[in-house]
Amino acid sequence: MKEEFISEIKAAYQFKGDSIVLGCGMLNGAVLPEAPISIPLRMVNRHGLIAGATGTGKTKSLQLMAEQLSSKGVPSVLLDIKGDLSGIALEGSMNSKISERHTTLNIPWEPHDNFVELLSISNEPGVRLRATVTEFGPVLLSKILGLNDTQEGVVSMMFKFCDDSGLPLLDLEDFKKVLQFVSNEGKEEIEKEFGAVSSASVGTIMRKIIELEQQGATGFFGERSFEVEDLCRVDKQGRGVISILRAADIQDKPKFFSTFMLQMLAEIYTKFPEAGDLEKPKLVFFLDEAHLLFEEATSALVNQLETIIKLIRSKGIGLFFITQNPIDIPEEVLGQLGLKVQHALRAFTAKDRKAIKLASENYPDTRFYEVANLITELGIGEALVTALNEKGIPTPLAHTMMRAPESRMDVLKEDEMESIRNHSEIADYY
Repeated sequence: MKEEFISEIKAAYQFKGDSIVLGCGMLNGAVLPEAPISIPLRMVNRHGLIAGATGTGKTKSLQLMAEQLSSKGVPSVLLDIKGDLSGIALEGSMNSKISERHTTLNIPWEPHDNFVELLSISNEPGVRLRATVTEFGPVLLSKILGLNDTQEGVVSMMFKFCDDSGLPLLDLEDFKKVLQFVSNEGKEEIEKEFGAVSSASVGTIMRKIIELEQQGATGFFGERSFEVEDLCRVDKQGRGVISILRAADIQDKPKFFSTFMLQMLAEIYTKFPEAGDLEKPKLVFFLDEAHLLFEEATSALVNQLETIIKLIRSKGIGLFFITQNPIDIPEEVLGQLGLKVQHALRAFTAKDRKAIKLASENYPDTRFYEVANLITELGIGEALVTALNEKGIPTPLAHTMMRAPESRMDVLKEDEMESIRNHSEIADYY
């Protein structure tokens, strides 16, 4: 059985092109250094999932992948919802646990720092990201607000009126003023050109805008607009820049969060040229606490996200969703994720056991493991891994001892954070 497992893993996880190494396969609790687990760079834009209960190693897997991609010249964006990813900027240090793990894996461990930019869409420290209402456009803005067809028509009319009149919509205050104009002093002018506008529709749109403002979106809309191309940079050593989007203060504002992410992904899809099959991705997003993206999203918004996720890989962009349980992700999106790193799930209730059974069905069948049982028995830093080979065929499921990140694994102190901000290359532009 052991020889069969090693032979199967070796055949499935060795690639002609460049790859990043996640760790080594395990069988019956034993680590097998002869069975390294890696993923090909050319398949990273097929998107992925990192799942598992709190404290099982999801964040370390995210950190490990981001720093390895950086070393291959691939930039990434890390959505830092919990505020615990900033340590990736500084060099790690050896300890007994890392030494023991890497001796077992027979994989060298060399501590290093990473080139990091701190970004923000809220009150967290970092370069502030903004976008204008005009850049959103009527369709995307309407989907974010959850408007019906009639209300969406009113929004489209407003954008057309502003465009014809040379009136840029920079922030939500501009948008509200146009709404007030449509229903008051400009009503006659609007009706002559566009027909009657329901005051009830205008009132509903106004309330939706106020709701979005209460979620904290006021500071996001406006100038100067952030250029998404600035996320695709490498440093002087050829390492991909890791952009950490600090968002610890928006966990309770899911609508604002989904607004920002959908706008950024839509802009990337619009601005980036078709890339086809690349040897490595142009940019990779790691979306921690991904359930927030879908928590209060309307069906129209989820459909829009699903469409972008399907299409954006053709632009050379990879998306990784990090969450506690795969069932947090809509099935339509989950079906688009080619790479899966499943850390342990815990069964404390009957509902938990049902969720684990459902989660285990997301992975390829294997004669080497009882997946539903193994998911609950995985140790910290262990995961079930399946990916796509260079032909796009799913690899066999592998119980994997994950290697340790080579950067720091704790939160930066304020003076360390300030030092990173002072060396920012894009701060002066925004």
